[in-house]
Amino acid sequence: MAENSAQTISTTEHVPANGQGHGFPPFDRQNFPSQLFWLAITFIALYVLMARIALPRIESILTARRARIDDDLTQAQRFKDLSDTALAAHEKALSDARSRAQALANETRASAEAEAEVRRREMDSKLSLHIAEAERTIAAKRSAAMTNVRAIAGEAAGAIVERLVGSRPASHEIAAALDSVLKK
Repeated sequence: MAENSAQTISTTEHVPANGQGHGFPPFDRQNFPSQLFWLAITFIALYVLMARIALPRIESILTARRARIDDDLTQAQRFKDLSDTALAAHEKALSDARSRAQALANETRASAEAEAEVRRREMDSKLSLHIAEAERTIAAKRSAAMTNVRAIAGEAAGAIVERLVGSRPASHEIAAALDSVLKK
């Protein structure tokens, strides 16, 4: 096991032989006037250095930074104005292009409609001519057919009467009978 050993430590203060120092020298009252003098000289020297050298440099740096920031803001505003102007010009050009395209489409549609109307009229006139010609042909064929029908009807009536009665009637009697039936 460990033994407890207690030692006493004694301190001795060294006092100078002349008996003047009784503690920490900066706190000694005899050194206060010289410390205050050097404090004032150091403060004045630092104040002069700060006022003449450091602060003007800092001020010039801050002024240059402020000027650069102001220039950047001015340039940014100028670029924003330019981009707004370019955007407005682009939108106007786009709007103009749309209106021109719409006008061109309307013009093309109108010309196509006019051409279609001209073609329709030409086709109508051609069809009218064809219809008139067809009607004339039909009328001619009808009259020819009617003439043939009359002759065929006369022959058929004569044949029917001949078969029923045994003798064929005269052609003027058949024609008179057909006339009386067709007039009704």
